[in-house]
Amino acid sequence: MAYSTIKVNTDTRGVVDLCLNRPQARNAMSGEMISELADFAATLGRAPATRAVVLRGAGEVFCAGADLGWMKSQIEADPETRRTEARKLAMALKALNEMPVPLVGRIHRGAFGGGVGLACICDVVVAERDTKFGLTETKLGLIPATISPYVLARMGEGMARRVFMSSRVFDVSEARTLGIVAKVVEARDMDAAVEAEVAPYLAVAPGAVGRSKALARFLGPRIDDQVINETIDRLVETWEGKEAADGIAAFLDKTIPPWS
Repeated sequence: MAYSTIKVNTDTRGVVDLCLNRPQARNAMSGEMISELADFAATLGRAPATRAVVLRGAGEVFCAGADLGWMKSQIEADPETRRTEARKLAMALKALNEMPVPLVGRIHRGAFGGGVGLACICDVVVAERDTKFGLTETKLGLIPATISPYVLARMGEGMARRVFMSSRVFDVSEARTLGIVAKVVEARDMDAAVEAEVAPYLAVAPGAVGRSKALARFLGPRIDDQVINETIDRLVETWEGKEAADGIAAFLDKTIPPWS
């Protein structure tokens, strides 16, 4: 399939380079990108020839979160459309999280909002030393809803509550403490560091890798249909509220929201 918001390349070993490719929008996740990521997870992410996937972002930052234009359209949409779009986002995250192949995050410069969610879905994350992170939803009158099961699974509740509600931007050192990042490297060392994470998977049985990952997921925090549906409900409820409308409008208009 030809994609317009992501780039996909597979090398001769079966290692897939999955690149978020909206650099002009800081790789913010639009409705189209969400659909394309879901398609990737359901197809190439489950293909027998795929041995590992490396997730990265084109341009200046890894991912700035959800596209605000897309979110503004949900605030203005009818209830059925809001719920449909929220479900698309939730199910794309679920599909990426459950791919039966290792997912290595290659993160540079910035991961915010949904970008942190994507990082928490990765099995291991390598980040450049100057990368900044932030769950920035509350600054916009939103909540980190559909990414929350993966953020909590990665950090644990106690750690997550340090950064879950404040929209505080934090550095890569704190991201490592929180469990988001496994390895911190200089930009010049990124290729070698990512290759070091990928290489072991090329020497082990791919079926056993997939079953081991599924076992870890089964034994980990509960992320089932009930949990996912609850996050969808809460996202839709937030989109319907005045704070979300005020926060997104203020950001797009470059004005100060009423609570600031």
